[in-house]
Amino acid sequence: MSRLNLTLALAIAVVLPISLLSGRVWISPLDSTVPHAATILAELRLPRGLLAVIVGAGLGGAGAAMQGYLRNPLADPGLFGIAPAAAFGAVLTLFLGLAAVPFALPFAALIGAGGAMALLALIAGRTGGIALFTLAGLMIASLAGTLTSLAISMSPNPFATSEIVTWLMGALTDRSWGDIWIAAPLTFAGLAVLWRTGPLLDALTLGEQAALSLGVDARRLQWWIVIGIGLVVGAGVAVAGIVGFVGLMVPHLVRPFTDRRPSTLIVPSVLAGALLVLVADTVCRLLPLASELRLGIALSLLGAPFFLALLLRLRRDLA
Repeated sequence: MSRLNLTLALAIAVVLPISLLSGRVWISPLDSTVPHAATILAELRLPRGLLAVIVGAGLGGAGAAMQGYLRNPLADPGLFGIAPAAAFGAVLTLFLGLAAVPFALPFAALIGAGGAMALLALIAGRTGGIALFTLAGLMIASLAGTLTSLAISMSPNPFATSEIVTWLMGALTDRSWGDIWIAAPLTFAGLAVLWRTGPLLDALTLGEQAALSLGVDARRLQWWIVIGIGLVVGAGVAVAGIVGFVGLMVPHLVRPFTDRRPSTLIVPSVLAGALLVLVADTVCRLLPLASELRLGIALSLLGAPFFLALLLRLRRDLA
């Protein structure tokens, strides 16, 4: 393991126990003054902390792979349309009043992500062209966003509207071990797929024609990218809602400490993404607000200025 990966892994190992103890009420498993302290830690805070690590790891790895595939430092997993489509699937369960059915919401989100993956591959998979692939993703994202807005505008009652809007903000509150069993296998499978694309993405940095001359199968690589990002993003949205900017920020934060090849960026981005979401979720719990700040909002407040700084730096570099 490289020094960077080891440092990030150690940071996660330090922050995770702190996140379990922190909150509106600080709890220790040995604290006898808090009723059922051990149960609260084991059944509420531990699943939430682990889910932050899983969701962050998936988004970080997806961002690194996507930026390597598109050769665009501003690329984000939401660009593919998979996250908006997963969100639309979940919104439908809230719109139809099916959210109370066990696991209905996460499975609907996964179906939405799977549908977006299939549509993306159907539109762009025949040519293997990156430009068409990007445009197809933008089209799917726009369509899913429009359908989600339509569902909100046509929601049957104010309570359903409030539920939809709240879920779209993204959060890890009230999550359980059931959510872990949904997100973990899909995220780890998706990350394994993306990790295997690393050498192919390295070849792609030389240009599409050069990569083809080195034996890279553009269509197969595209399928691997669609499947990998679909799994990790779909799983993340299924259990946490929309958590944006992680896939954009994390690769930029760790890239200066690597040799900048996609293959060496994926694993550090996985670890850094896990650390970022875990820290952000812990801070959301500690802020002295009337109600807990939603994780998606907190990361957007961090990510929007970061994105602006990237744009200004790119404009300066091109000037």
